Amino acid sequence: MRLLLATTNQDKLREIRGLLAGAPVEVVSLRDVPPVAEPEETGLTLEANARLKALYYDDALPGGADYTVSEDSGLVIDALGGEPGVHSARFLHPAATYHERFAEIYRRLGPSPSPSRPWSARFVSAVAVVRKGIVVHETTGTVEGEIVAPPRGEGGFGYDPIFHYPPYGCTLAEVAEEVKLRVAHRGEAFRSLARWLDALMSREDGT
Repeated sequence: MRLLLATTNQDKLREIRGLLAGAPVEVVSLRDVPPVAEPEETGLTLEANARLKALYYDDALPGGADYTVSEDSGLVIDALGGEPGVHSARFLHPAATYHERFAEIYRRLGPSPSPSRPWSARFVSAVAVVRKGIVVHETTGTVEGEIVAPPRGEGGFGYDPIFHYPPYGCTLAEVAEEVKLRVAHRGEAFRSLARWLDALMSREDGT
């Protein structure tokens, strides 16, 4: 079974390939197929954008894979009304650095919170799977945490340096990737996808 991951983000690809390493699939990315223009991400939710992208690439690349998989993820900060949320990858503007985005988040949050009322936040990963123009599977992964200042850690990517995970006592940028993925939103979502793929293959094999 050939699975097209509809992304060119190398950090996401590395994580997802590792999470699907044991699944009965051949994984390819947009870097492995003929180039097509990116769709405009007009969805109002992460789930809607994941669906939109999977449907778009399934239609734009017929025969590219048996299944097309798209993921949209974001950081949801309660004190900011859910921002940056669905706009996480384009927060401020598409070319903004993450340090610029961190600075703007801190500016909007204002003074440091009290220990009893931290800046609660969560990472959310929404995954959609499309086959021949039909959404055949969706799943979501979430990890709860808090925003901390200043950024901490050199690992991970994206907003990991400002996302404190209380059970670990540190940010997700301060732990090894395999430790991060045990609890992270993308780890939860793609382990769920791997289980679905295993069940799908078992049904097709008649076992």
